[in-house]
Amino acid sequence: MLKPQVAMNNKTVLAVDAMGGDFGPSVVVPGALQAALQTGAKVVFVGQEENINSALSSVSPELRSADYSIVNATQVVEMHEKPSDILRSKKDSSIQVACRLVKNGEAHALISAGHSGASVACGMFILGRIPGVERPALATILPSKTTPKLLLDVGANVECRPYHLFQFALMGAAFARDILDYENPKVGILSIGEEEGKGTSVVKDAYDLLKVAKNLNFVGNVEGRDLFLGDVDVVVCDGFVGNIALKLSEGLAYSMIHVLKRELFSNGILPKIGTFLAKKAFKKFANVVDYAEYGGAPLLGLQGISFVCHGSSNERAITSAVKMAATYVKKGTHERLVDAIRDNEELTSFARSV
Repeated sequence: MLKPQVAMNNKTVLAVDAMGGDFGPSVVVPGALQAALQTGAKVVFVGQEENINSALSSVSPELRSADYSIVNATQVVEMHEKPSDILRSKKDSSIQVACRLVKNGEAHALISAGHSGASVACGMFILGRIPGVERPALATILPSKTTPKLLLDVGANVECRPYHLFQFALMGAAFARDILDYENPKVGILSIGEEEGKGTSVVKDAYDLLKVAKNLNFVGNVEGRDLFLGDVDVVVCDGFVGNIALKLSEGLAYSMIHVLKRELFSNGILPKIGTFLAKKAFKKFANVVDYAEYGGAPLLGLQGISFVCHGSSNERAITSAVKMAATYVKKGTHERLVDAIRDNEELTSFARSV
């Protein structure tokens, strides 16, 4: 719960790890300020104060008019460090300090483009998990032929039990209803065939649980192509499969853009004229496949709200992530996740026991 002084201000407060990502404050600061202006939220930049102030001095007066403050954190997490070492030896790192702000009720949510393993570890051991949730799941929004789809887990849990996948589905559906505005999201489980009975033993057992879940629109197994073409809104899998699917999707999207540019600009004047005429269509395509469109991946299942951004996030990606976190807070999505887990507590307990 938030401390009274924060709650009474009636304003969303977001802790932003300013030192995270490949570009640090130079990208995080202007991106977060832009989101603060657009949403009316307050951003609290956490990190080395001198570097944050340097980034602030480079932004426009309009961006500096946003509501923000700075909390100094002396340590920076390096990408090669182990999450366990970060938890133990870097207690004044920006990600740990930001987590404690949420834990102590001084911020509603945190956003970081830094070490994803550290974000997961700090979330689990500082914020804690929702009662009944054993594993938090990292979710990401994927573009598709029709409407965006939510894929989880994409890296927080390499190995899963059936009831983990079951809970991922419950939380993913709650997120899709609130953030993607899907009235009754269709939920599927990623497998090697659409027919019931296909897949690993974990997938098959999770399927049996999902069939009888309360308040869940489960549509059965879905295949890899359904991530972009299928009639499904939320797709669940373990973090090993999900991370490969995510990285494959990113690589394919960038490869397609590169091939299109190479072919269209290297074959004479007529293709170049056609490219110019189709400029709007190509720009729309680039936006669809750009991860910056949504920016952050929510870590679902924690007591507090945490968003993990791509390490190479640009300003637009940071803005998108901070805006999504603000929407998450304002809509009370976290409470819906808690309710979904509670409503199916008996079924989860049964699944744990077998």
